[in-house]
Amino acid sequence: MKSRRTLLIRTGLGSAGAAAVPVLPQGQASDPVAAVEPEPVRPSVPVIPPPPAQPPAVPGPSYPETPSTTGTAPAFQPLFTDAPGLNWAGSGDSRSSAWAARPPVPQPSVPQPSVPQLPVALPVAVSSDESAESAESAELPLTARDIELIRASLAVVEPVADRATAHFYALLFLRHPEVRSLFPAAMDVQRDRLFRTLLAAARGAEDPAALRARLSALGRGHRRYGTLTGHYAPVGECLVQALARYAGNRWGADTELAWRRAYRLISTIMIEAAEEDARTSPPWWQGEVVRHERRTRDVAVLTVRPDQAYPFRAGQYCSLETPWWPRVWRHYSFASAPRPDGLLTFHVKAVQAGWVSNALVHRAAPGDVLRLGPAAGAMTVDHAAGTDLLCLGGGTGIAPIRALVEEAAEHGGPGRSVEVFYGARHAAELYELDALRGLAGRLPWLTVRPVLSGTGPAEGTLTGELPEVVGRFGPWSGREAVLSGPPAMVRRGVGVLLRMGLPAERIRHDLVGELASG
Repeated sequence: MKSRRTLLIRTGLGSAGAAAVPVLPQGQASDPVAAVEPEPVRPSVPVIPPPPAQPPAVPGPSYPETPSTTGTAPAFQPLFTDAPGLNWAGSGDSRSSAWAARPPVPQPSVPQPSVPQLPVALPVAVSSDESAESAESAELPLTARDIELIRASLAVVEPVADRATAHFYALLFLRHPEVRSLFPAAMDVQRDRLFRTLLAAARGAEDPAALRARLSALGRGHRRYGTLTGHYAPVGECLVQALARYAGNRWGADTELAWRRAYRLISTIMIEAAEEDARTSPPWWQGEVVRHERRTRDVAVLTVRPDQAYPFRAGQYCSLETPWWPRVWRHYSFASAPRPDGLLTFHVKAVQAGWVSNALVHRAAPGDVLRLGPAAGAMTVDHAAGTDLLCLGGGTGIAPIRALVEEAAEHGGPGRSVEVFYGARHAAELYELDALRGLAGRLPWLTVRPVLSGTGPAEGTLTGELPEVVGRFGPWSGREAVLSGPPAMVRRGVGVLLRMGLPAERIRHDLVGELASG
């Protein structure tokens, strides 16, 4: 058990702990920045250490031969001749500007802003009995009264969440310009994620185990932004001041203390999860595109070779960043089980105004290098139990279903049954159907049922919306269900299965489509 004094020092503004992202995800500061008066220069700025002069020596990966379509073309030559070391970021890596310690931008001395000046949420150290007592009070667990005050203030802020979020980021970037490079250039991509995070934390406060699991995943996943533990302090300070401005008469001393306790709880969980993860895993991997196949006009299958061992399970997903949109990450499911050659496969559909998806489908080519965040998601299956599976995959949501089938083929026991319902609007969109039917021809326990919801059904397909078609079959009692695809399809599918008597604990899904919408 860490002492309070130790925790305060470790998480303070000057800490240089393991990489972790601020609790708050990206949003857009749409209010004019000029509306926030600047402060005098703050002398204490987190210092990010420079990278090592040379990457650690790591054995080079093996490169399997790529079959030639003509029989004469040479095999693909990889860009990487050896694997870069853990967390390596070379001088030519334009996306690693966070490694460079930059001095703060000088600011003129002007009167203090009208927003009340509040003490820093996470002090660097305790220097007096009075400050120690105040810090310890903010460290106490959340009470029922704290949760009530937090929810009441959020209810007031929610109708003006865009303005409150804009004000928060204006405060953060004006007072702490050193953190601006940690965010994408265009802040409107994930504008409302800050408020969604706060709402989720407030609503989940009564389930500490679930809240801890969610925040721990955030802490681990957001290490890829390259920020330090000390960045949590300015984020907390600006958050409290933005809430104080927009919470109206719901803000008071008790509400402020409740928010400080909540922020301390959130940041501590995320910091500890990030530090634990940093002992065994880099914050991101580099992955070279070695194959790019267009399956339809808007769907591409990418094969990626990571620069070092990449652990994952079938059914999980990871975040991808392209060199064309730095600091913009989108989630995509793995479309194959772990392979001996270490290659990863992703199915990507270009969506309207989707920055990352359009880049991956229409611009990426063999030789391009992507960044990969760590594997995440709980849509994995215990194959040792040998439970029968029911899989619903819509559109590119068939990717993790395909991976689970491959994994089941490796670990599944005799007598197991796997039913796959593969849905799309038109027959041409069932781009993975032939491959699945090929697997079904070799695996007697696998059944594949294509479903079309649009006009002009193809031969051998079922007609109707995927969840309703699944409801016509069954019963599905005793099975474990896995759903992947558009969020609306997943939600309807869950409702159908619950009404058919399948317990909620036997239904697995990750609404990755909602996360990978760009």
